[in-house]
Amino acid sequence: MSTAPDRRGQGSGTPGGRRSGRLRRRLGRGDLPAVKDVRHGLRELLRRCGSQSSADVAELLTSELVTNALIHTDRGAVVTAGVGPAGLRVEVRDFTDGQPEPYRASDESTHGRGLALVQALADAWGVRTHEVGKSVWFELEGGQV
Repeated sequence: MSTAPDRRGQGSGTPGGRRSGRLRRRLGRGDLPAVKDVRHGLRELLRRCGSQSSADVAELLTSELVTNALIHTDRGAVVTAGVGPAGLRVEVRDFTDGQPEPYRASDESTHGRGLALVQALADAWGVRTHEVGKSVWFELEGGQV
């Protein structure tokens, strides 16, 4: 896995003095240690773009989606994050069928809260199907990022 951020699209300004930028990571099957690297890369992207106000929320939601993709699928995943005038958009693509469904975890449960957190904290989120697999995405609006 590459740890250097994708610098394409940087340098163009966005309202509020922020710069735009992108991050892209390909993660291998079951590569849970890579979740930490993705969080670090996302925080660096947000820092470079001057969009750190919601870095903690962005990291949490990204971690949840990446972990879900690596735990609940039998292939790797691709993470893409972009900062632009509208804010931050993160997509986590996996290569298996089946739609993720949020469910209410019990107080004793140690899992099952990921999509509920995304629903509660993101300004928008959804699932986009592909010919092979799907992408689960979320957005944080410009004023929050």
